[in-house]
Amino acid sequence: MTAGAPTLTVRPAGGAAPSPSPEWLAAARQARILSWISLAWMGLEGGIAIFAGVLAGSIALIGFGIDSFIEGVASIVIIWRFTGARMHSDAAEGRAQKLVAIQFFILAPYVAYEAVQHLLGGEAADVSFLGMALTASSLIGMPLLGRAKQRVARRLGSQATHGEGTQNLLCAYLAAAVLVGLLGNAIFGAWWLDPIAALLIAGVAVREGIETWRGEGCCAAGPDLDPAHAGSCCSDG
Repeated sequence: MTAGAPTLTVRPAGGAAPSPSPEWLAAARQARILSWISLAWMGLEGGIAIFAGVLAGSIALIGFGIDSFIEGVASIVIIWRFTGARMHSDAAEGRAQKLVAIQFFILAPYVAYEAVQHLLGGEAADVSFLGMALTASSLIGMPLLGRAKQRVARRLGSQATHGEGTQNLLCAYLAAAVLVGLLGNAIFGAWWLDPIAALLIAGVAVREGIETWRGEGCCAAGPDLDPAHAGSCCSDG
């Protein structure tokens, strides 16, 4: 056996699958807790962002809010994945991975279309101090949440969990882009920064959706994966 390779429990022919290790079960509980936290955060963030975006006429803020709701759906998928008998199912992991990937593809077309419309029509967004405060808070909090999920994903060998963590990191990148657009519009009157930030949201969402669908960035492994070696087959990409 190659040194450092993941250690798998050998299943006897015709026998039942081995029980998950205590470490794996603890990581699964942590994944659920993190997803519940994310679900509450995304619901609040999405509502505020869309409200602020409608008031200011900012497609970037509206797109950011829709992205937050999509991330909330991804959190529900992970909670579903690690509940009951599905917690031990490789098939459930595969379905969860695809469902998380689909969330990225839902966002991109709408945001891209609206961004192009705003650019062609020269539609300037109003100043939104609420939007600035919201995106600044996401810029601080989302990386912490996303990295925590990716660490748990490596322990679980779960691409679906890794993809959800990537969505949180994406949220931080998008928050930075939207914040730059809002500040540029407020300080310099650079209205075009808002739809440009929205196009960035659409492009990154497509890329991340493709990577998650293909299973890139983290291995897919069952609950019998030795937690001590799980990290060797996952990377932050």
